[in-house]
Amino acid sequence: MKILVNNKKALFNYTIIDKYECGISLLGAEVKSIVKSQANLDEAFVVFRNNEAFVLNMQVTPWAQSNLKGDDALRTRKLLLHKNEILKIQNYIKKNKATVVVLNIHLEHGKIKLTIATAKRKNASDKRETKKKKDAQREIKKFI
Repeated sequence: MKILVNNKKALFNYTIIDKYECGISLLGAEVKSIVKSQANLDEAFVVFRNNEAFVLNMQVTPWAQSNLKGDDALRTRKLLLHKNEILKIQNYIKKNKATVVVLNIHLEHGKIKLTIATAKRKNASDKRETKKKKDAQREIKKFI
């Protein structure tokens, strides 16, 4: 598994609860752009409509050699999940007031996959605590 694009903001802003791996419906030019890591997941999140999952605000830079002009970099893309997974995620979101964020895009057996996660937003004190732990780990590694 080769990670192509990572969402570092999601790990800082959210507490991750459950992770899921899913496929994504892409155009040919988008595939080439993502393989060259020309995508941005900072504001990406998942919504559910009619028992289908879609990712919003995932920016894929248009591929330079593409014949398709006027590609929409922020278009809505369909996620490929089993129906029971979609229902499980939807029920969890309704009960716990959580959100679904995109963690990374990776290449697995020649196919582009997304790792999505149900998550709860951290408050300011949790973010400070996370930063302190990370700084402490960095200091420990300096002396080892």
